[in-house]
Amino acid sequence: MRTTTHRAVWDELVAGLPVGLLLQDVTGAVLAGNRLAASLMGVPSSALPGFQQPQARDTSGAPLPSCAELVSQVLRTGAPQTVPMVLPHARVWAEYHPLELRGQVLVVLRPVQDDVPHSARLLDGLTGLPARELLLDRLDQALTRARTHGTLASLVLADVHRLAAVNREHGFRRGDELLTVIAGRLREGLRADYTVARYGGDEFAVVAEHPNGSGEAVAARVRELAGRAVRIAGVRVRPGVRVCWVTSDGNAPVHSVLAHVEERLRH
Repeated sequence: MRTTTHRAVWDELVAGLPVGLLLQDVTGAVLAGNRLAASLMGVPSSALPGFQQPQARDTSGAPLPSCAELVSQVLRTGAPQTVPMVLPHARVWAEYHPLELRGQVLVVLRPVQDDVPHSARLLDGLTGLPARELLLDRLDQALTRARTHGTLASLVLADVHRLAAVNREHGFRRGDELLTVIAGRLREGLRADYTVARYGGDEFAVVAEHPNGSGEAVAARVRELAGRAVRIAGVRVRPGVRVCWVTSDGNAPVHSVLAHVEERLRH
């Protein structure tokens, strides 16, 4: 009886929250949600379980990846992601939070009039680098300039393969130390006008603008900097780094560029 009462109180609290809450599985299907989420999605609360959200658009009108693709991306990186999203019935900030042990994602929907603080999650707490939200904004600006001025913008992703081994052998604090060292090397070793960001988990991202050519030279420099040996707990560790890049003339939307370079990184 006590458990039933607590569950009823919890359901009432969640239902009355001033933000929309959705629980989604790996396919993007809604498992549960509160009343505000249903209202923002334009469906009755009873229709939420099993609901598949239609493809949304970003604030520029470009189509976003599907819910399944967004959920997969967040679970793969293990890092939260905030996406400005235009739904059929509302404009929202959609905050995706990975629940890795369950293979699910908690989505917090905030109507844009709630004015989410611009400083929220802009910087990565560990490395001090721009976090994913600020990276997306910088990439969007770089693509806009490329499209407007006839230049090019390159996005480079670097995946540090040895991080899991360092965490396992020396503890998470040493893994954090490895990431911090690599972050410092990238920030100091690349041009000041490049954006160096922590993309999530064991991945870093670099946005570079250039008048011609490709991102190959930038990627080679990132590989060289991130792959240098680091002394961890008295042991010399050489990180295994996989680097991929994509160059755009600015006519592709942000999420298309991200999806393209992520696809390259997985193969």
